[in-house]
Amino acid sequence: MNILVTGGAGFIGSHIVDKYLELGHTVTIIDNLSTGKKENINPNANFVEMDIKDESISKVFADGNFDVLSHQAAQMDVRVSVNDPKFDAQNNIIGSLNLYENCKKYGVKKIIFASSGGTVYGEQSEFPCDENHATNPVSPYGIGKLTNEYYLYYYKQIYDIDYVALRYGNVFGPRQNPNGEAGVIAIFANKLINNDQPIINGDGLITRDYIFISDVVEANMRSLESEVNGIYNVTTGIETNVNHIFQVLKDKTKSDLEENHGPAKMGEQRRSVCSFDKFKSKHNWYPKVSFIDGIDKTVDYFIKANG
Repeated sequence: MNILVTGGAGFIGSHIVDKYLELGHTVTIIDNLSTGKKENINPNANFVEMDIKDESISKVFADGNFDVLSHQAAQMDVRVSVNDPKFDAQNNIIGSLNLYENCKKYGVKKIIFASSGGTVYGEQSEFPCDENHATNPVSPYGIGKLTNEYYLYYYKQIYDIDYVALRYGNVFGPRQNPNGEAGVIAIFANKLINNDQPIINGDGLITRDYIFISDVVEANMRSLESEVNGIYNVTTGIETNVNHIFQVLKDKTKSDLEENHGPAKMGEQRRSVCSFDKFKSKHNWYPKVSFIDGIDKTVDYFIKANG
């Protein structure tokens, strides 16, 4: 297949690119390098440095003859979306529409979209929740992800473009940015390795469903199959709080630092954990890497990255 991957220089996108290339597909990456890194770019992929909002992206589609769009690019920080909803919408909604309109114009057959199980549901009433749970996002980021899902449904109904919306849990693993505001495992691991005090927001009891990067890549690989369509949680069904993450990482890095709590952040739901039963029953996808094994692989990566 001929696949366009947006955000292919980023944490998740670069791992997906590597797998697609390994499977023999032709891959083009679009990334503006605002958060992605050149060192993440697979040399066997075609790389175009461009923002997804750029109108000249039409030339990439015209030249590319793509079968599939794997849309991983995003403004990915919930807190940024709370502080600047317009900025979030420009990137995550308007930028996405620029892509979808070009998919329509240039005959792309399928769109794989990185949605969010952690934010589209909002405060859950069931734990873990499945894809039929009410969607009441409490952040502009979650609203943007859900809006994309509705647009993808529209493009399927009107233009017959197949789609898969993968509602990721909290993805972690090698290459995750340890210097941003999102990605607590990468941030804490890197700080503890460098004997730099991590700050736990609030009481540290908010929970998330943490999933290792290789399981997310597997979901994206399966999504290329023609029979895989619609919305799926890409999660573990296990919730983990931040205090526990700190203790596990402290033990793994042999750090002497103790818990240090700061103020809670606005726009963050208390509990998030989602069922993957739909994806498993329909297409036999399920997470294979345990939380502890994922932590081991992630910490080992950051130890090497820090020399």
